[in-house]
Amino acid sequence: QVQLVESGGGLVQAGGSLRVSCAPSGRTFFRTAMGWFRQAPGKERELVASIRWSGGNTFYADTEKGRFTISRDNAKNTVYLQMNSLGPENKAFYYCAAPRNYYSGHNYYTGGNDYAYWGQGTQVTFSS
Repeated sequence: QVQLVESGGGLVQAGGSLRVSCAPSGRTFFRTAMGWFRQAPGKERELVASIRWSGGNTFYADTEKGRFTISRDNAKNTVYLQMNSLGPENKAFYYCAAPRNYYSGHNYYTGGNDYAYWGQGTQVTFSS
């Protein structure tokens, strides 16, 4: 059974940073693109960032360019999302996602339908 397990979310102050991690189990994804999505209360799920299997090609939502960094360590079968300069607009559940295929080529994936496996989510909230 494939599972994607996120960790690293939590309470943060405005302007602070968090790094969330995604550790798949049940199979490896070192030759596929991976993605991070988020869903805020009352809003639809949206793509935050995606990364090619080799890590050399990345995509970011316009609102997060320059503040968020997606990376991966294929030796550890882990994907990360470093989030800096966080604000209340970033309050959401953050989800790791992986495609069903075993090789993504030179692509990252930007559509929710491109992904078949989803984690349970890790929450980012703000302290007043």
